[in-house]
Amino acid sequence: MSLEECRIAWLRGLTHERLYSLKTVEAYGRDVAQFVAFLGEDGKTPQDFLSVKPADLRMFLAERREKGVESRSLMRQLAGLRSFARYLEREGFGHASAFKAVKGPRVKKGLPRPLTPGDARATSAIATRAGEARDPWIIARDAAVFALLYGAGLRISEALSLRRGDVPREAHETLVILGKGGKMRQVPMLAPILKAIEDYLAQCPWKMPLDGPLFVGAKGGPLSPRIIQLAMEGFRGSLGLSETATPHALRHSFATHLLARGGDLRTIQELLGHASLSTTQVYTQVDTARLMASYKAAHPRA
Repeated sequence: MSLEECRIAWLRGLTHERLYSLKTVEAYGRDVAQFVAFLGEDGKTPQDFLSVKPADLRMFLAERREKGVESRSLMRQLAGLRSFARYLEREGFGHASAFKAVKGPRVKKGLPRPLTPGDARATSAIATRAGEARDPWIIARDAAVFALLYGAGLRISEALSLRRGDVPREAHETLVILGKGGKMRQVPMLAPILKAIEDYLAQCPWKMPLDGPLFVGAKGGPLSPRIIQLAMEGFRGSLGLSETATPHALRHSFATHLLARGGDLRTIQELLGHASLSTTQVYTQVDTARLMASYKAAHPRA
């Protein structure tokens, strides 16, 4: 097999066997293609790819850094190259020792920045956008999306991929979500969320077949995430929110507020669809930081 045939087979396996998300597969494919282009004549065959030296990898990452690629993206690129190298090793083309020897750049992990409970609720209140020169059904649609992000902890991609037939008929039934890596989870459909969706559907001027998208754009097609991002940017002005107020911040708010009210980490992990509990534990640091900020602001001994 040629190197390109190996790359295609590897990507196919990531998609259909490992169930990686489409975006991850596309990014990994680009990363390998960029590294092969960097190697030039020295990276024509699978054996050539595996025979690279750690210095070659470091030079590639350094070149990407000079082009403005940030540490988190460099870590992803290295992860993609390692995955492809392991695939070639399993196929018997050589050893992936060079890819194991190189350490990735350090990534500074910032804490999630949730909204306050009042601001989070305001994003799904139609009254917050009263007076905007927008069709009422569009304002109701955006409110329903924000209600799902904050009330059920969904990612924006998960909310916008819902079909009309996915919506439960009664409150407190569960909503089945297909998350990252094809992992399925169930989240409760709270009454305020269902009410927001029903209000939107009652006003939507487009036909809504059960197998069609739940949220549609102004012309009836699938709703773009960018539209929801722009709506959140509007809240930054009207509610005085910071630049960190994004649709994904509502998912952070969901987890942080649950934890602050006594929710246990394991349950929050299941609701968010995190594969590892360590991913969810970051919200304990957010809650501790919030408590310390309150202490320093109010305690006479602070």
